Amino acid sequence: MKIFYITVVVVMLLINLVCSLSALADKESQFSKHSDYLVGQKVVWLYKPRADSDKVQRIPAEVVKLGPKQVQVRVRKHNNKFIVRAACRMAHRWVNPDRLENH
Repeated sequence: MKIFYITVVVVMLLINLVCSLSALADKESQFSKHSDYLVGQKVVWLYKPRADSDKVQRIPAEVVKLGPKQVQVRVRKHNNKFIVRAACRMAHRWVNPDRLENH
C-alpha cells in the first residue's frame, strides 16, 4: 500500500513539473517578442488623444511590464516624478510597441 501512495505522489510531482516547464516556455516567448524593450528602460510614448486626431504627443515613460502583445509603461510628470494612481488614472498604461520609441 505504501508503494501505491509513493507512486501516486511521484506521478503528481512529475505532472506539476511538466506543467510548470510549459509555463516557463511561455514566459520566455513573451520576452522574445519585445526584445527591443527592457523593464526599467526609458521610452517615449507616441500618444494620440483620439483615433481620428492628427496630433501626436510625445510622452516620456518607463517600461514596467512586457506582455505578449503590449508593453506596460509608467508615465512621468514634468518634474521627472512618476504620476501616482490617485492623481491621474494614466499612471500605468498598456501600449502597443509600435507606439513606443527608444529614449
